[in-house]
Amino acid sequence: MIRLKNEDQINKIRKSCHELADLFNEIIPKVKPGVSTWEIDQWCQEFCRKHGGKPAWMREGFPGMACISINEQVIHGIPSKKRFVQDGDIVSLDIGIDLDGYISDSTHTVMVGNVKPEVKKLVRVTRESLLAGIEACHPGNRISDISNAVYDICANQNKYGVVYDYCGHGVGLDVHEDPSIPNCPSRGPNPRIQAGMVLAIEPMINIGTDDVELEDGSDWTVVTCDGSISCHEEHTVAVFPDHTEILTDLNYNGCAVTGF
Repeated sequence: MIRLKNEDQINKIRKSCHELADLFNEIIPKVKPGVSTWEIDQWCQEFCRKHGGKPAWMREGFPGMACISINEQVIHGIPSKKRFVQDGDIVSLDIGIDLDGYISDSTHTVMVGNVKPEVKKLVRVTRESLLAGIEACHPGNRISDISNAVYDICANQNKYGVVYDYCGHGVGLDVHEDPSIPNCPSRGPNPRIQAGMVLAIEPMINIGTDDVELEDGSDWTVVTCDGSISCHEEHTVAVFPDHTEILTDLNYNGCAVTGF
């Protein structure tokens, strides 16, 4: 069941999203060679405690506040004292905040140091596809219009693998709500987009194959089957009768990290 949000609920979700944007603006500059993924997660948890929020993913049993996925890891990378960021890595930070019961959800991929040109292109195209998906997200369109916008840029124009096993979703009153938002053409439910929807749109794009699997020994971390690099970008958006607002926009207060 799709839960349409009223004005008061969207205002409270927006507050959670702005706190999450503030977290990203503080954390992204700290993601540098030599830092462990555990340290990054601790910084996120400390920020959350200071600002009155709770780690959203822990409601679902995830062992950390941030899913920190590096290179071939697609999603759900577990923070670890043994995994260190290295020069040339791309690091996807998927973070959510539960602020008084209202959930925000966003992902940004950080390019660390001397990233290869083909990987930089992957990140650029993934971000472009996210914005295209958001552009297609307005009343009267259907969920498939978001999916097709992402797929056209990533698969048709750039021949990347578009992850089909995982997708975007409704969000705001819970971590995962209806509807599902695939990043590729799907035969599943295809509801019409309505004012009051709050959605997490999140392309997960691979340089190589679109096939993914669980990492050896993990119940959480998803990796590309061929070991190729993957990029993940995500925003929470709210749909209004006459526009769609990016609630997790890093520049909502004019103070965004450069390049995001």
